[in-house]
Amino acid sequence: MTSRRQLLQTAGCGFGYLAFQSLCHATASAATVGSPTSPIVARAKRVIFMCMSGGPAQMDTFDYKPQVGKKPHPGSAFAFQQHGESGLWISELLPETAKHADRLCVINSMYADTGNHAQSFLQMHTGERLRKRPSMGSWISYGLGTENENLPGFISLNAAKPSVYSSAFLPSEYAGTPIGTNGEDMSLATIRDISSGHLPPTVKRGQLDFVQQMNHRHLAARPDDTELEGVIESMELAFRMQTSAPELLDLSDETEETLQRYRVGKKLSVGTCRPTDFGRQCLLARRFAEAGVRFIEVNHGGWDQHKNHRRDLKANCETIDAPIAALLEDLATRGLLEDTLLVWGGEFGRPGLTPEDGKDETGHNEKGFTFWLAGGGVKAGYVHGKTSETGARAVEDKIHFRDLHATILHLLGLSHDQLSFEHGGRLHRLTGPEQAIVANALIA
Repeated sequence: MTSRRQLLQTAGCGFGYLAFQSLCHATASAATVGSPTSPIVARAKRVIFMCMSGGPAQMDTFDYKPQVGKKPHPGSAFAFQQHGESGLWISELLPETAKHADRLCVINSMYADTGNHAQSFLQMHTGERLRKRPSMGSWISYGLGTENENLPGFISLNAAKPSVYSSAFLPSEYAGTPIGTNGEDMSLATIRDISSGHLPPTVKRGQLDFVQQMNHRHLAARPDDTELEGVIESMELAFRMQTSAPELLDLSDETEETLQRYRVGKKLSVGTCRPTDFGRQCLLARRFAEAGVRFIEVNHGGWDQHKNHRRDLKANCETIDAPIAALLEDLATRGLLEDTLLVWGGEFGRPGLTPEDGKDETGHNEKGFTFWLAGGGVKAGYVHGKTSETGARAVEDKIHFRDLHATILHLLGLSHDQLSFEHGGRLHRLTGPEQAIVANALIA
């Protein structure tokens, strides 16, 4: 449920009294959150964000650019084929994902403000490319609360940097919980400091109650100390997680067939590709989604392929292809895809290769690249926007990160210009002070 502090904070940040009353009666599903005159109907309850760090090559995955003519221009370096009833063009590198073409909503007209990794990566996650700001997952947890009081609202698997799960100035209870770090063996990854067998549960509960009594006395003298309140709530959550989290991380109850479909344990280390167990991440994402975690980030690095582009891209696609297909299939079979929004993409894209010069090097391209969505109320088997003939820039129905953020919030039943928090004397939003547009064309 949404916390009382959040409701009071939100009421003072531009919602108005009627909208505040609406929020007070909202449940975790957030069926209607928005202005009192035009409530937004939530189509999704949770998000799984598959972050491909480094910049996937859009023209070698989902944005087909034939290299034709007397002087072939930069374009797709791999063969493409149309798939499904929708006829989506998908690269030969992603044969398993291609089987789900009719579930994908492909955006071929993304663009960002900078081609620098650090700044664009930060903007993709927080809406801000220069300063520390709350992550998208933190904003969503803040806006919707949790579906499971025994688990965090936001989990980041194989996280590369704290910035991707930071709550910044939002109360710390909305920060992401990291499981694993970039390149770590995910079979060994766990939530730190929640396992403890040195005391019986009843004794540990009594010990925590004693500490919390002192904490609450301290808080009574500092009623506006959100950090202290966050610590108190985090301690309670950690106690509850001692029973729920270890069970979810334990895959021993999964069938061998399931483990094979997700390619759990299969690690690939070629060139710049990191040997992460991406299949385990995807399976954990499904389990956390089933358990009611609001925002789950799955991370895969190594997409910054300047040299040996063809080899490394092929290795990366081989690593993610079957696990993503298995995740899509399982979510659909279990009735979760309709209210789970999947988001796939990286901080920018890459220019195409020219076959004539024989080079196998690419750079950065923030002016035109690809994301795709699935489930959660988006159009299925649909392609939105396009890039120029050479893929150099988005030229039709362009979507910026802030527009993508606004659209994700909208699908969750949240208004991007009303979900705000006062800090440093002014209101802050995920989409920032600039105009953001909900991409209604993506919504079913």
